[in-house]
Amino acid sequence: MKKALVVLLALLLALSFAACGQKQEAAPAPAAPETVTLTVAASPTPHAEILAQCTDILAEQGIELKVIEFTDYVQPNMVTESGEVDANYFQHVPYLNDFNEQNGTHLVPVELIHYEPFGLYPGKTATIDALPDGAKIAVPNDGTNEARALLLLEQEGLIKIKEGAGLTATVLDIEDNPKNLNIVEMEAAQLARTLADVDMAVINGNYAIEAGLVVGEDAVAVEDASSTAAQTYANAIVVKEGNENNEAVQALIAALKTDAVRSFIEETYEGAVVPMF
Repeated sequence: MKKALVVLLALLLALSFAACGQKQEAAPAPAAPETVTLTVAASPTPHAEILAQCTDILAEQGIELKVIEFTDYVQPNMVTESGEVDANYFQHVPYLNDFNEQNGTHLVPVELIHYEPFGLYPGKTATIDALPDGAKIAVPNDGTNEARALLLLEQEGLIKIKEGAGLTATVLDIEDNPKNLNIVEMEAAQLARTLADVDMAVINGNYAIEAGLVVGEDAVAVEDASSTAAQTYANAIVVKEGNENNEAVQALIAALKTDAVRSFIEETYEGAVVPMF
């Protein structure tokens, strides 16, 4: 009996060792979360630079941010309308509204992010007081930005615009021009490059930054922060109508409105870009 018991125990022990020696099947690895790609069209400066601050924040949420840079004000809207990109970040709402009207597009602002004050920058003439009769002043040639430039010139007492023209003003609305200024209209992206050929130029904030101009140091005049223009021309995240609640777009907006991005804007652009949050 004892001998049989010993044999049985030996068999059980051998089976136990055999089982331990067998290769155990590994448990299946959990499926990796699916990465969502969010594509945004943007002007290089400051928009693409600001968006870059959100890359890591979004990556933690499984969102890959892809930024496509454009140097004009037309293509970013066209590729957003066509669905080639999910959103864009380069424009203010008055420009967007005018673009929709002129091009039959269906784009809507989702969130205001920052404001870029326009500046009047010296070219051949160093100060406003030194402007000669007939001086050339270059301004953007697109509707809303031209009005904004003219309002800045009016703020400085250089011209007077017809009452009620406001944010729709064009050179045809100038009713008083004591210095007989020659207002030269041109594409916004070209303004900084023409400073050597004109007396002064009113330049959009992002193009001034690209040209190495610092609004607080180089401009002879800047939009007043309490002006209608300053309150109206904030830059927005824009999508095609119907995509306002896209989860990745909403995640981008939340990332843009963090303290880290605010600090980046304030420390990097020294007043040339002002957070709206």
